[in-house]
Amino acid sequence: MKQLAIIGPTASGKSNLAIKIAQKIDAYILSIDSLSIYKDINIVSAKPSQKELDTIRHFGIDMLYPHEYFSAEIFITLYKKVVQICQNDNKNLIIVGGTSFYLKSLIQGLSPLPCIDAKVKSRVALQMRDLEKCYKFLLNRDSAYMQKIDINDSYRIEKALLIFEASGLTPSKWFENNPPLCMSEEIPIYNISVTRDVLRERIAKRTKKMLEDGLIDEVCSLEKNYSRLPNAMGSIGISEVLEYLDGNVSKEEMLELISIHTSQLAKRQQTFNKTQFNNLISAPLEELEDIICFH
Repeated sequence: MKQLAIIGPTASGKSNLAIKIAQKIDAYILSIDSLSIYKDINIVSAKPSQKELDTIRHFGIDMLYPHEYFSAEIFITLYKKVVQICQNDNKNLIIVGGTSFYLKSLIQGLSPLPCIDAKVKSRVALQMRDLEKCYKFLLNRDSAYMQKIDINDSYRIEKALLIFEASGLTPSKWFENNPPLCMSEEIPIYNISVTRDVLRERIAKRTKKMLEDGLIDEVCSLEKNYSRLPNAMGSIGISEVLEYLDGNVSKEEMLELISIHTSQLAKRQQTFNKTQFNNLISAPLEELEDIICFH
């Protein structure tokens, strides 16, 4: 079984390229997209159409509901299952998406966590009612680790506290004793190179199409079914529509904000991809298909 990854900024054409390549090399596709994983978030996530999903078997799409938790650890578990399926079906595998952090976590590995039982979870849940106190408690015991975490980052503070309560070790000491296990096999990574002017134009067009396809109705439905509390409800495309629904911005301002915030995300994605991966093969979209097939 062969594997490869296709990454690039949002609206760069990753999904269509992955489908073309998958048809040529007889592959399944594993999505690494922080929104496509969720059911009911269809227009905002710009996930592949049902026709495209029917053409090539996809994984990592429509797996969870927006209020359910997802993480790099869960992605790695999913990846292992998909690899087994590919091997059983004699298929190759293409990993594709804009959330390259998941790919980095897969390649570099994640440290295992200590066994966290129900008693530890319950004890930590009580402590987490006072987030600032938890942060200061951990900061006093592991300043090097906690200085990298924002005082309002409840997810990472809770994770650090769970490690401490379950193992009796500070997070720094735990990770020192339990280093990540890297992948034994190197995955070729292909990056779509695109200028920011072209990307901004594509993003503006896609934003208008999202509105035409029913963006506002989708966000209304998401709010009704899941409230505004899930992390996914703060995503680009959702938060701006909620601002519009609250009467804080006009429809034109809403569209402009979505385009601006998406362009800013694309810039961050481009920087991350260039700096976090070794031996990255970058080329414009129109050249990358031939490059991948040649390799």
